[in-house]
Amino acid sequence: MTDMETPETVVVFNPNSGDRQHVEELRERATLRGFALRETADAGDSVTLAREAADTGASTVVAAGGDGTVNEVLRGIDAAGALESVTFGVVPTGTGNNFADNIGVTGIGQAFDVVADGERRRIDLGRTDDALFANSCVVGLTAEASGATSDEMKQRLGPLAYVVTTLRALPEFDSLPVSVDVFEDGRERTAWSGDATMVLVGNARRFVWGDDTQADVEDGLFEVTVVEDLSMVDAMSETVSGRLFSGESEHVTRFLAPALDVTIQTPTSARFSLDGEILQRELLSLQTDPGAVEVAVGDDYDPEPRPQ
Repeated sequence: MTDMETPETVVVFNPNSGDRQHVEELRERATLRGFALRETADAGDSVTLAREAADTGASTVVAAGGDGTVNEVLRGIDAAGALESVTFGVVPTGTGNNFADNIGVTGIGQAFDVVADGERRRIDLGRTDDALFANSCVVGLTAEASGATSDEMKQRLGPLAYVVTTLRALPEFDSLPVSVDVFEDGRERTAWSGDATMVLVGNARRFVWGDDTQADVEDGLFEVTVVEDLSMVDAMSETVSGRLFSGESEHVTRFLAPALDVTIQTPTSARFSLDGEILQRELLSLQTDPGAVEVAVGDDYDPEPRPQ
């Protein structure tokens, strides 16, 4: 390939994601497949490299990293105005690979096979006025913990790092007075209002206990979970027992919505985590973008997951 030729498939690779043990394997597999590898060096590089790949005519752009890298690469493709024309792929090498799991991609070798030969599906994205997300948007305790989880802790503890920071934050976390207003069929209604520990808006992710985390990501709807204000004892006991997200808890409200406003009813703003990217807002408006992007999915991806 000459420097003037555009590679068909570009892999945007974050070498600092996860435990960093995958670097050589990624390079070898990309070379064997004839994929171009674009390696990040600084924060924000994934957005820039993905935009450049889409702008110069790559037909497939792949995020190699965790959920944060997925978000950045999709933002780059979107910035190039190429979501309609570019296929998106994922190689899970991060600490959190929830989005990859939800589209049936569970390992590096399998991911390269899926990018090359896997089924293509058009899936929804979530949007705000100035951001997007593939997996989820959360506000409250979970967002605070996400923002407080350092890269060093992720590398040392893996996914357990998020559990540790959540438990550390719980005793000092003040619940949020929140209103969640839903927009559907031209009408607005308040779906929930009160003091909440967290509000969880799932696009590809369903917030339930156990392994069944895939939401229906082709239905044009968010899966919204509101966890009421809980004392530390109640939260610990319910979480440990697995009841909090199992559908058996009286402290949890769930509903579907194509669009919603989450309003923090205090003079101060709150942290919203969009696939791990933090926004500080008093009000966040969220809308689904149905069928926004074509994605290479694995055999375990379920286009119609069993409803709860």
